Amino acid sequence: VQLQASGGGLVQAGESLRLSCAASGRTFSSYAMGWFRQAPGKEREFVAVISGSGSITYVADSVKGRFTISRDNANDTVYLQMNGLNPDDTAVYYCASSPYYPANYYDSLDQYDYWGQGTQVTVSS
Repeated sequence: VQLQASGGGLVQAGESLRLSCAASGRTFSSYAMGWFRQAPGKEREFVAVISGSGSITYVADSVKGRFTISRDNANDTVYLQMNGLNPDDTAVYYCASSPYYPANYYDSLDQYDYWGQGTQVTVSS
């Protein structure tokens, strides 16, 4: 299984970015997909998750109303649309695949078995 995240970059506060994560090596629609982020000196934290069908999504309170997760099962890709970015969103963003239905503990790292390499998002004030 390979997950390739892309779309990060340097933006100013208030701007938007869309991250993409292309997956290969397993039946994409059968697995939930999540986004996590890790800022320097901090632990990796949950951002958002989407079920295999795309019918269920959860986002962290810190990004609710600004970030949206979606997926295109025809193209084995999951997206993270990030609007209203602020400097606190600066981090390396990782996509991950989970064999579990996102009902409980979806924000826990150990629910995910494959991880992408990460893409850097930097938001300047």
